Amino acid sequence: MSPFRDGVFDRRTFLQENAMGIGMFAIASLLMEDQAMGVPKEVQLRPPVFDMKPKQPHRPPRAKAMISLFQHGGPSHMDLMDPKPELSRLDGKSYEGDIGFSFIKRATKQLKGTPWKFRKHGECGTEISELMPELGNIVDDVCIVRSMQTGHNGHEVSIRYMNNGIAGVTGRPSLGSWITYGLGSESQNLPAYIVLTDPGGHPVDGVHNWSNGWMPSMFQGTVLRPKDPRILNLDPPQHLRGEVQEQNLSFLNELNRRHAAKYPGAHDLEARIASYELAARMQESAQDALDLSQETEATKKMYGLDNETTREYGTRCLIARRLVERGVRFVQLFLGGQPWDNHSNLQETLPSICNRTDRPSAALVKDLKQRGMLDEVLVHWGGEIGRLPVVEGDPAKGGRDHNGQGFSMWLAGGGIRGGMTYGSTDEVGHRAVENVVKAHDYQATVLDLFGMDFKDLYFLRNGQPERLVTHDDAKIVHEIMT
Repeated sequence: MSPFRDGVFDRRTFLQENAMGIGMFAIASLLMEDQAMGVPKEVQLRPPVFDMKPKQPHRPPRAKAMISLFQHGGPSHMDLMDPKPELSRLDGKSYEGDIGFSFIKRATKQLKGTPWKFRKHGECGTEISELMPELGNIVDDVCIVRSMQTGHNGHEVSIRYMNNGIAGVTGRPSLGSWITYGLGSESQNLPAYIVLTDPGGHPVDGVHNWSNGWMPSMFQGTVLRPKDPRILNLDPPQHLRGEVQEQNLSFLNELNRRHAAKYPGAHDLEARIASYELAARMQESAQDALDLSQETEATKKMYGLDNETTREYGTRCLIARRLVERGVRFVQLFLGGQPWDNHSNLQETLPSICNRTDRPSAALVKDLKQRGMLDEVLVHWGGEIGRLPVVEGDPAKGGRDHNGQGFSMWLAGGGIRGGMTYGSTDEVGHRAVENVVKAHDYQATVLDLFGMDFKDLYFLRNGQPERLVTHDDAKIVHEIMT
């Protein structure tokens, strides 16, 4: 079959035959799901338009961007940011309460106090473990929520609850997808939702962590490669640069417009064309965002780029700051596997992951504050579960089993009140007992910080409204806001 139609190349042939070096950076935005006609509530009667142009929230927002430092595996709260002197006093004694174990063959009911010391930090006097000294240095800018709860001990079931709104259910849009769907992006030259993965591999539950679910794929997290070059094929071949590339892109745009004119009202097609245009614009913007040579040596050192242990995670934290600085709405960092899943050898494995992440995480908050960005950028640090107060396995070299009944996370910036703790677990750290914050409360609170009403933000799927927050008892935690 001839590739010509009416004297010109058809669009498919032109794309196949011309390697213009646009790159794969926007591939997550290129293919749209057919018949996914979802729009925010206030414009539900208007023709849906799929783009990333900035959209007005329901009310004035506190946060305009978010960086989520997701800590897969379940950080041990009683060893890190939830001191339990009574647990230490009862060390070695039998726990009398009921416990749900994930690994029954290694289970014990012997209480295990923390082997690490806590001390007060900052003007607020919040107690932090010696394992996280850098968190201690920023504690006046941080709110530690000590009463998180998913009610499930498993990793995947709790991850999906924290990220997607319903425990254990796959195929739903992630938090980043909902935020970018509702608000669009401040930058038209970079994707609105970017994911920075680990060189060690994907996190547990893989791509479900940044899925767009049944939303159009432009709302899926765009994944950067975990090492340089983070975007392949970004530069065009030498012989296609400059004026040649501009002509090629102009010609492709004309073909796209002709094709769109034949199918008026095909909004998914319009969005697809916009995504190709975005890919072309990103050649220059993406290179600029990822160029760390523009940073001072002092900044690089603050993030730990001078240290082998912290260099990799520090690099990604610094890239995250550069991305939100350029208008990216949502950036999420993941760790390979689940390094906080310390079932054994707690006294070696827990310090190891703390040493890797504590300095870069704190540096991100410091850096945002120094640049006057912290007020509008929400930073989240936390996992999907915590750990049990009893030892798992050998009392001398054991670890801690899963615990979704009570755990800790911290938030900073973006309308969060710093220098405070919120909620509490019981005297040994097993269950959240005061001001319990469930995953849907966390999501409702995040949306509120972005100026969105969690009840009024929905996506029409087959004519029915779908929401991130599906629990009728969900509440916004106003107490932790400025």
